[in-house]
Amino acid sequence: MGRGPSAINDQYRVPKPKSLKEVPAYIDTLTKTFFERLFYIFKLVWNARKTLLFAMIFMALFNGVMPVIGSLIAANILNKLALAYSGELLTFGVISVLLIWQFSYLFFNSAMTYIYSMITSVSGELVTNHVRLRIMEKAKTVDLASYDSPEFYAKMENANREAGTRPIEIMKSTFSVLGTLISMIGYVIILFGVNRTAPLVIILVSIPATIVNFIYRKKNVNYRYKKSKNRRQMDYYANILINKDLVKEIRMFGLADTFCEKYQEVFTQYYKGLKQLKLGETIWNILSVVVSNVVFLFLYVFFAKGVFAGTFEVGNYSLYTGAITAFGSGVSSLITTVASIYEGTLFTNNLISFMNEKPSIVPATQDPRSVERHTGHTIVFENVSFRYPGTQKDVIKHINLKIDQGDTVVIVGLNGAGKTTLIKLLTRLYDPTEGRILLDGHDLKEYSVEELYAMFGIIFQDFGKYAFSAKENIQFGDIHRQAEQDAVCCAAQQSGADSFIKNMPNGYDTPLMRYFESNGVEPSIGQWQKLAIARAFYSDSDIIILDEPTASLDPIAEQEIFNQFDELRKDKTTIFVSHRLSSATLADKIVVLENGEIIEIGNHCRLMKKNGRYCELFSAQASRYQPTA
Repeated sequence: MGRGPSAINDQYRVPKPKSLKEVPAYIDTLTKTFFERLFYIFKLVWNARKTLLFAMIFMALFNGVMPVIGSLIAANILNKLALAYSGELLTFGVISVLLIWQFSYLFFNSAMTYIYSMITSVSGELVTNHVRLRIMEKAKTVDLASYDSPEFYAKMENANREAGTRPIEIMKSTFSVLGTLISMIGYVIILFGVNRTAPLVIILVSIPATIVNFIYRKKNVNYRYKKSKNRRQMDYYANILINKDLVKEIRMFGLADTFCEKYQEVFTQYYKGLKQLKLGETIWNILSVVVSNVVFLFLYVFFAKGVFAGTFEVGNYSLYTGAITAFGSGVSSLITTVASIYEGTLFTNNLISFMNEKPSIVPATQDPRSVERHTGHTIVFENVSFRYPGTQKDVIKHINLKIDQGDTVVIVGLNGAGKTTLIKLLTRLYDPTEGRILLDGHDLKEYSVEELYAMFGIIFQDFGKYAFSAKENIQFGDIHRQAEQDAVCCAAQQSGADSFIKNMPNGYDTPLMRYFESNGVEPSIGQWQKLAIARAFYSDSDIIILDEPTASLDPIAEQEIFNQFDELRKDKTTIFVSHRLSSATLADKIVVLENGEIIEIGNHCRLMKKNGRYCELFSAQASRYQPTA
């Protein structure tokens, strides 16, 4: 059984200490884990755009030094003005030079801020693109069984939601910390000249805020893990109402209000916990701010008395109090930013966990066997059983079946009998729980997975409808084949799709669906099915598998398709899954499934004579076409 969203990243969580003796080891492990995650993010950004790291390092140094320089310039101007006001002879040229320096400082500082913002914005898109491509590349290797797991979906949802923007945010925050530290060092040097205890006092009063920030950052991450299901539900309910394939049914059945209410119910539950979390964090932060501001007040009074006593110049009062404020803000910023980085690295666990997902549908041997192409194949199921991950019930039970080369096999049975699951096992989208499947005398697990997939030309019951041109939709049947317009047209003619494609505004180049193009065309479900069948005709496959290929076609169109397939399947093994048993009459083998088991096998004549389950199903369908008395 799945562990649930709250347990997604258990492998990355550090066990809490059970005694004081374990605290140092706990902190050491926590720190090590934190820096491992941070290094992972650095590596991501480095691989995406190396120059971004150098730009961030430069800006960290720049942002660290510039505030201190600005404070010194401002203090100098105030001191010179105070001297002039007291009657000391000063030319305005001295003040003018300082003002020019201040103007240059302000201009240069603002210009660099805009330049840095531009660099991080543009580079951030590249980093986001790099991460998303990595997720997409990883997704194509993940086992189909993983998609049956709520835990996997929680992991993937969090990776997609956070990984696109988190890396660049964490990098900016990390270098922001570096800049803040440089500034703080500058202000400490200034304050050390007049009051060495001031920086230490400010740091001490910031400790409670540090603890609060880290505690609530972890609580925030844990809450989001825990409520991952709620977020997916909200996305689901929101997307239903904007799904163009469902909008007709939703409008006719008046379901919109129901889904809005469902969304609001889940949101209320999610928001309640989030509000309590944020309220608690805010109260503790306000208390820590009160303490720090009282300390600041005493320090301000100390420097004000110094000015009255003549110990400090007026401009230096501005410099020292500014240093205190900036140092205090720096400590606060440091706490908040480091806590934010810590939170971000926790979210990065989702990406790391997702990227570490190990596929099990891989060759069983180090040197995979190659599939012999463009020849007949023999398939043998040996005592094959299968249950979906996280379940206890077998949906396929002790299947023993042999399909000889060139056979036409029709698999029949009621809904839920296991027909499509059997096809998924044959094509090695899943591996059997028990038993094995042989191809030409060798276990499917011994073959190269890519070569194995390439030998099948398959149309699933829930075939893909892609927002591409009609030509591209057909070419997807064999994407590695060199594109040839004649071959595409021939496949469309064989499936019956050519007639409606030619009537489209741009023929075979017409975009299908109206997701992206205003001149896109929305084919009917029957037309989509003909396009899907055209893919099978276009594919250069050895074994053709059709899972309910004509369910949306009328009987005449269905017969035309089967007539075409008679030509297509010469010297090829063909497997049909069909509810319409008229397609079974010419099959070499009819396999009757019920509750995941083969209950009958044979050709049409033999099974009709047997007067068993197949005969019952066939007769029930045939009676619909017989005239009633």
